[in-house]
Amino acid sequence: MREKPLESDWKTFRKRVPQWRERYLSRKNQEIITVLTDEQRTPTEQFWDAKAKMKEESKILETCLDGHSRSKMSGYLSLMYRYGFIGDADLDEFSGELRARILIASRV
Repeated sequence: MREKPLESDWKTFRKRVPQWRERYLSRKNQEIITVLTDEQRTPTEQFWDAKAKMKEESKILETCLDGHSRSKMSGYLSLMYRYGFIGDADLDEFSGELRARILIASRV
């Protein structure tokens, strides 16, 4: 049975999720801009490629951001890590036990 997350980990998670979201979307928006300005593609191709990229990213955002709860925090962190929403430096803000759990879960 999983232990209840530490209060400090939960507080860090709640504080950082909005910052991670904005950072992630900033990167993804730049990728979409690159797709929309790719001069090797026609405007029609640019549009449909950008739409496909946005659809793909919206699924990742919904998976990582919908319905956070303390009891499922480590699961959400694992998903965020797996999708590149967060990185190793972000995990350094959490307890060693939680970091280890996330890294193990991301290898599956």
